[in-house]
Amino acid sequence: MSAKYAPKTALGRAVHVFEESAIAVILGVMTVMTFMNVVLRYVFNTSVIWAPEATQALFAWLVLFGMSYAVKVTAHLGVDAVIAMVPQRSRRIMALISALACLLYAVLLMKGAWDYFAPFAGFEQTGGRWFPTGFIKTRDQAWYETEQIPMPAILHFLEPMFNQGEAYGKLPRFIPYAILPIGAALLLFRVIQASVEVVRGNRDSLIVSHEAEDAIDDVRHLNDGE
Repeated sequence: MSAKYAPKTALGRAVHVFEESAIAVILGVMTVMTFMNVVLRYVFNTSVIWAPEATQALFAWLVLFGMSYAVKVTAHLGVDAVIAMVPQRSRRIMALISALACLLYAVLLMKGAWDYFAPFAGFEQTGGRWFPTGFIKTRDQAWYETEQIPMPAILHFLEPMFNQGEAYGKLPRFIPYAILPIGAALLLFRVIQASVEVVRGNRDSLIVSHEAEDAIDDVRHLNDGE
């Protein structure tokens, strides 16, 4: 799928490599932790008590980090039965409408993600029911910790900034929750990029389509070669 996306600048290539590497690392760490815990439980009758919670957090990072990546490489599935029945001009109009709808969704998601995350990091939420109208006073909940995940020694420098100098016993919740605004911001950024490509005529839609027809064509070519 990544072959459909070709970064045109050095920065674009660096970000592209970073995204793919991060997704691979997260998936790898999840696999190793789960496998390790299974072996410890069934072979040594013990387990790493915080591994399930950490795996859940990493899975959330994988999903939310991957949704923007899927927009970038045109990997989100969609139904194009209606689009395929209309003329090319109508397809372009429908693609623009869908791009606007996705932009609206990404903006709303960004607001919701920030408003959920902000209290856990001691930041202010945004006002307004649908769209941000500024920042409002918010109860500081930066002292909230995860249930079991230990606090790495390398992160103790965060305590004066977020916990008024008090030591965290466990990993603070704002660290795993940080993927909410990060993932939403990346999604908004990628949807804007994709929408610009649709406007310029360099992209037909925001979804992958015709996968069934492509699969049939691949099989047909294989059969023709026999």
